[in-house]
Amino acid sequence: MSATQQPRRGARFGGVRIGFSAASMRSEWLLLLTVAATVVADQISKLVIKGTLALGESWPAEGVFRISHGTNSGAVWGLFPGRTGILTIASIVAIAFIIYYYRTQAVRNQPTRFTVGLLLGGAIGNLIDRLRMGEVVDFIDVGWWPAFNLADSSIVVGMTLLIATLLLTGEPKSRIDQRSEAAD
Repeated sequence: MSATQQPRRGARFGGVRIGFSAASMRSEWLLLLTVAATVVADQISKLVIKGTLALGESWPAEGVFRISHGTNSGAVWGLFPGRTGILTIASIVAIAFIIYYYRTQAVRNQPTRFTVGLLLGGAIGNLIDRLRMGEVVDFIDVGWWPAFNLADSSIVVGMTLLIATLLLTGEPKSRIDQRSEAAD
């Protein structure tokens, strides 16, 4: 290793290094900033709702768009209520998959960093709630649609933008596929 090379840190998983060096951390600033901003905004908004509205209370009391303090012990739209253990494990697996996908896919541009940051931030935000309280706080109440929170919104927007990015740029080859093609 030359004097200018950074030592590589992190474990290897499936031929892919999992972890970030100091140099890669600098190039991942948008991803890290998006994750942090999403988690912080999600957690602060939930604390404000819990401190301002009683459980079940809405502001305004009537209308199509309301801020309503509710909780959800299930998954999206209240599916699988009370399955906190399984949903917590599923959240951890989803976070690990998102990180693995990001570390192994070929296109590492700013749109991808932003969309993956939204996905990770949303998943981490809801995971924090599940670990702390066994349920998530939902408060955005739009008419007939089930209530949701900023973490849920980040996941939906992130997934939509990721799909759009993949459609516009073409599906990337994984870094593993690129290495095996280069070796041939």
